[in-house]
Amino acid sequence: MRRPTRFTRLRVALRTALGFVVLGVGSSVCGAAAVALLLVLQGLPADMGRHNLAFVLVAAGYVAVSVIVGSLWTAFLHRRTAIWFAAARRPTAAEARRALRLPAHLALVSGSLWLGGTVLLGGITPILASWLDALAVTLTIGAGGLLTVGLTYLAAEWVGRPILTAALEVTPPEHAASVTVRTRLALTWAVGSGVPLLGVFIVAAPPDLRHADDQASLIMLAIVGLLCGAVGTGLLARAVASPLNRMRGALDQVARGRTDVAVQVDDASEIGQLQVSVNTMVAGLRERDRMRDLFGRHVGDDVARHAIEHGISLSGDVRAVTALFVDVVDSTALANRTPPEEIVRKLNRLFASVVTAVDARGGLLNKFQGDAALCVFGAPTVLADAQTAALSAARTIRDAVRAAGELDLGIGVASGMVFAGQLGTRSRLEYTVIGDAVNEAARLTEHAKKVPGRILASDAVVVASTTGEREQWSPYRKLRLRGRDEPTVTWTTAEPGDLSRA
Repeated sequence: MRRPTRFTRLRVALRTALGFVVLGVGSSVCGAAAVALLLVLQGLPADMGRHNLAFVLVAAGYVAVSVIVGSLWTAFLHRRTAIWFAAARRPTAAEARRALRLPAHLALVSGSLWLGGTVLLGGITPILASWLDALAVTLTIGAGGLLTVGLTYLAAEWVGRPILTAALEVTPPEHAASVTVRTRLALTWAVGSGVPLLGVFIVAAPPDLRHADDQASLIMLAIVGLLCGAVGTGLLARAVASPLNRMRGALDQVARGRTDVAVQVDDASEIGQLQVSVNTMVAGLRERDRMRDLFGRHVGDDVARHAIEHGISLSGDVRAVTALFVDVVDSTALANRTPPEEIVRKLNRLFASVVTAVDARGGLLNKFQGDAALCVFGAPTVLADAQTAALSAARTIRDAVRAAGELDLGIGVASGMVFAGQLGTRSRLEYTVIGDAVNEAARLTEHAKKVPGRILASDAVVVASTTGEREQWSPYRKLRLRGRDEPTVTWTTAEPGDLSRA
């Protein structure tokens, strides 16, 4: 997820600031206008006679003062929020927590000012008119204030989304004291249905506070309910549906195998916690894939797949395999005259040739043993013709290493029954093959270092190979291998272009 540039952040900051100005002024003016219209429809302040002008002037003056006081109050509460956000600076934990309270603070400021207006205008009405008039004014202004405060909170969450997103990077939703989805639903119901229906009840139920026709007031309340319900529901839908759609899109990509996706955490409620959970899940999948990749590179993809399928199990089976052993000639002298880092580079190039040849033929590079390598054909994946694959791989490795001209090597190939499975303890496992075929391949490698073709294969391997591969090989001699009583019939192969057979 790319971080916004400083210019983009400044542009967003200006747009957000303008949004809060429009929200603060607009909500106050629209709320005051709706209340004024309802009062007029109820016959106020016309019924105050000669005092109606005073009431209008006091109300208008209070609205003007409220806009100024509300703006200054909000600016004072979030002066640091404006600074770090405009400067594209990462907020501190305390600044982030305060920024997350921005919608609540705006609602608090708006509610306090509306409460002050209710007390002021409701308090002067008995002086200018009657106690029944005061009750009508108080109920009307109070209902308008509740509507305005609810809409202000819902709209502030939408307008302040960029600020909340930046703050949530520092204070995750599970640590943030914020409104819940349930509270948002309750607010939406209040502004869309609760308060307008309460107004209908006040107008229609006895006692009749005024002598004006109630039909116009009821129509006005219905219009207010429709408008506030539409706005509140739209804000709620945007706050809930938009992040859910983004999470669904991210999960669709994860289902297609991508683990490089991330959901922007821009909500401090349960939705934000769900966004964090999605990111945590994707990070876990990404780490699992990384570990699986590393595991596969260490032990081979086939072994990794075998381990995942069978789990932690000190078990295996006996099967027929063909073992291929590769060892560098005179490695002790080479280490004595060559810097260690140069030896490592040469060995890496050697093993790259081994891995390429073995993988291409379905074999497994079971383990590196210093400057040697043991390869297996037939475990853990069963091959239809393991002997031919091993012999072909041996020739390919020998030709690639000879072409590079950096190292000399010997290769031994043997077939037989071996144990193939996981060996060790439950805390430390290793997939390995154990059997006479492995030992025989290692012993053949010792003799292959002295053969011109640098490869020796047992008779059982060559005889079981296909005719096309067998034609590449010729009998060498019977060798008495270390640790074996019976002599071993061996075969060798010449390099390309070399017709001599040792």
